[in-house]
Amino acid sequence: MKRVMIAGGPGSGKSMLAVALGEKTGLPVFHMDRIHYRPGWVERSREEKDRLTHEVHVQERWIFEGGHSSTYSERIARADTFIWLDVPVMRRTLRVLRRTVKFHGRTRPDLPEGCPERFNRQTVEFLRFIWRTRKTSRSKLEAVFQAPPRHLTCHRFRTLGDVRAFLSGLDGEGVAVGKSGKFL
Repeated sequence: MKRVMIAGGPGSGKSMLAVALGEKTGLPVFHMDRIHYRPGWVERSREEKDRLTHEVHVQERWIFEGGHSSTYSERIARADTFIWLDVPVMRRTLRVLRRTVKFHGRTRPDLPEGCPERFNRQTVEFLRFIWRTRKTSRSKLEAVFQAPPRHLTCHRFRTLGDVRAFLSGLDGEGVAVGKSGKFL
């Protein structure tokens, strides 16, 4: 396990898993939200996001969590491991609300400085986005999971228990110890 792609809807636990997996394996962690935004919640242009994601993809070792589906094909081509956090939309929505309250007025660790959590119109729009895209986003990830490239080891986790079992079954190199490494 040298290049890990972690995908899932907002609030699925991508950032938390990436950090935990990075601590376990020593792989550097990259958060898509840090590429997506500049300080002050200023969104980067698509071209700049594409360029910055490419700079991560060409590295030899990484854990890359987050979206920007227009770069998924390049990320999948480079990744050796694909982890899909397939968490129900209501659970994800509650997690987003919980983290908004927890970090209100402060910047989450997976965001660039100067992007404090807030509850405002954009928050409501983000919650609507989660609901609107629940099926389309999931179908893109389902397609990868159902027909992955031969080089890609795939995992699908639906619960925190699945994630914990996966992490506890890894050695320091990210190799499954005494298990198939498959959680369906």
